Amino acid sequence: MKSLVRTNGNSFSSIPSLLNDFFTDDWFDSSLANWRSAGASLPAVNVKESNDDFMIEVAAPGMKRDDFKVELDNNVLTISSRKEDTQEEKDRNGQYTRREFSYQAFQRSFSLPEAKVEGGKISAKYSDGILYVTVPKREEAKIKPARQITVS
Repeated sequence: MKSLVRTNGNSFSSIPSLLNDFFTDDWFDSSLANWRSAGASLPAVNVKESNDDFMIEVAAPGMKRDDFKVELDNNVLTISSRKEDTQEEKDRNGQYTRREFSYQAFQRSFSLPEAKVEGGKISAKYSDGILYVTVPKREEAKIKPARQITVS
């Protein structure tokens, strides 16, 4: 007597069929989808460059200034945040009728070009749901305006 074994229709049952896997796998049950549904997300980031600095904008609405950690270590700028929230409802006897916990965290890292930036002058400001991190450029990295040379 044989056991029921799912095959892909060829004589090499140990080699999965790409089409079979494509149509039978649950694509929405990936580890990334589970990670996002758990309340974790990676915020959108814009990086702008001007002649004087780099500006990093991190969209993080609902956070507070104290929720962020910005650090520079060996020319790697790391922006992270951790927020914990607890909501409780109690009945008249002081017993919990509902208690919910929420945790949000993210971390983004950026490699900075050592010869171009002033690591000691990096600043950060949080305003209207956006964290602004300014990374000033070194004077020698700035583009100099064209100058006219007189011919003698």
